Amino acid sequence: MARENNIYLIGGSIPELVTEGDEKKTYYNTSLTFSPSGTLLGTHRKIHLFDISIPGKIHFRESDVLSPGNTLTILDLPEYGKLAVAICYDVRFPELATIAARKGCFALIYPGAFNLTTGPLHWCLLARARAVDNQCYVALCSPARDMSAGYHAYGHSLVVDPMAGVLVEAGEGRR
Repeated sequence: MARENNIYLIGGSIPELVTEGDEKKTYYNTSLTFSPSGTLLGTHRKIHLFDISIPGKIHFRESDVLSPGNTLTILDLPEYGKLAVAICYDVRFPELATIAARKGCFALIYPGAFNLTTGPLHWCLLARARAVDNQCYVALCSPARDMSAGYHAYGHSLVVDPMAGVLVEAGEGRR
């Protein structure tokens, strides 16, 4: 898709299975980034796994299945500059964004799917905080809300400028 459209493409996140030897299997929440030629530029494995239990609202434990990554992903896009890719819950940890900014990143990209409990409370707030704290652009990219799915994403993909202004925000549904 990146090659067909001659674009950089950050492909959200997918489960990745890594097999070591005959028996060890490890699963990661992984985001892949491709160049306009279709070449794989980077692989980010989510560092901070999301475990939550709010009685009567939501119970979700990524750590039951997934393993954490251990590296911040910084990509150099020659036409634009450096950007960092992290996934969802990683946005709650300001140290990652600070490291990326100090390494020269102009943008932080977080594919994610906050839920209907934490999304309304923290999604926009965290994007604006990471942007203003580090004087860079922040994009949070979410799937549209689908109430027939097993997991209900908040939606509301958005882009924030370095002064914490929301440049654009999608709604909860598909458009």
